[in-house]
Amino acid sequence: MAGKIPVSPLALPMPALPAIAGVTLGIVAAGIRYKGRADLTMMEFPAGTTAAGVFTKNLCPGAPVEWCREVLKGGKARGLVVNAGNANVFTGKAGREATKATAEAAAKLLGCKAREIFLASTGVIGETLPHERLTAALPGLHTSLTDTAWADAARGIMTTDTFPKASTRTALIGDAVVTINGIAKGSGMIAPDMATMLSFIATDAKIPAPVLQKLLTKAVNPSFNCVTVDSDTSTSDTVMLFATGKAKHARVPAEGGPMLKDFARALNEVCMELALMVARDGEGAQKLVRIDVTGAVSARSAHRIAMAIANSPLVKTAIAGEDANWGRIVMAVGKAGEPADRDKLSVAVGGTWMAKDGGVVPGYDETPVVAHMKGREVEITVDIGLGKGKATAWTCDLTHGYIDINGSYRS
Repeated sequence: MAGKIPVSPLALPMPALPAIAGVTLGIVAAGIRYKGRADLTMMEFPAGTTAAGVFTKNLCPGAPVEWCREVLKGGKARGLVVNAGNANVFTGKAGREATKATAEAAAKLLGCKAREIFLASTGVIGETLPHERLTAALPGLHTSLTDTAWADAARGIMTTDTFPKASTRTALIGDAVVTINGIAKGSGMIAPDMATMLSFIATDAKIPAPVLQKLLTKAVNPSFNCVTVDSDTSTSDTVMLFATGKAKHARVPAEGGPMLKDFARALNEVCMELALMVARDGEGAQKLVRIDVTGAVSARSAHRIAMAIANSPLVKTAIAGEDANWGRIVMAVGKAGEPADRDKLSVAVGGTWMAKDGGVVPGYDETPVVAHMKGREVEITVDIGLGKGKATAWTCDLTHGYIDINGSYRS
């Protein structure tokens, strides 16, 4: 599917990702669904690697999500196996058997326990995963793993994505430099908690699993959980963070603490960069949209209002049509179910205030707004006028391309 779709006009170039000490990875064509492209990705981690994960809140999760939630309790990782083309969702006993067989096959190759293997699948829902193809491809894949295949891995996990998504940062823990690499996939069925989105992040830092989990959860909330393409929360969302412990730095206390401040900054930046790439690659997207809500009664309220605007088909189609229809934004605020007063509401697009205190700004000139909406990046600001709560959400426009892609997804 990925090869049939034009690359998003909002695509960003793939950054050069350095090796992460202790991590080897690679891809192979296992023939799970796609023909002529790699669809199976593997990562190997050294003994002692700690793991953290955040998963979908969809109540019909895929078998790999259930597997990861269970094995994450151990906090240790030796391997990751990801397949594209088949989500292994709504597959019942067969789905559970597929995850068990895959984990056991990978564990045998890596010389570890099955519960130290993490799994992720993305693709069509409701079709049994032909795991025998997957397990048959693993031995050859394992022998080909290298520490330089980050770009390949970013491509191997794609489905309807039109460009690979990756990010890298360095940070200081004490006087030592540590590195963080991340890759992600996601294009449609994207809504917070999280989306049809997979993201895998690795670092050479040595961080206890409970601390790593807190850092990841905090990084996910303002990034992946503030991005929406179509309001549909997938069954397969997975964001995982692996810490190999190969960097030489001072011991991190069990509670974490100030020494991880720079690491948290770098992790937050990686997550945000990857999340925005997902929004940029929204199916059929032509514009990236930022929505800032201020003046709400609380940050939570502001977030809900921002997401109501971001998920509104009427707002998103107006942006696609470059129509400065601020009435649709007001509608979305009102339907959010959060405190709002029509007579205190203000709306701006591209920095130009169109409406203030419940009415059109006297002498309002639509010209700069129209010019702004013709660009690739659109900014909407809404001030509720009731408090100090603020939030930011990210989305994309809704075009005919979205229908074209999803109308033929299984063909």
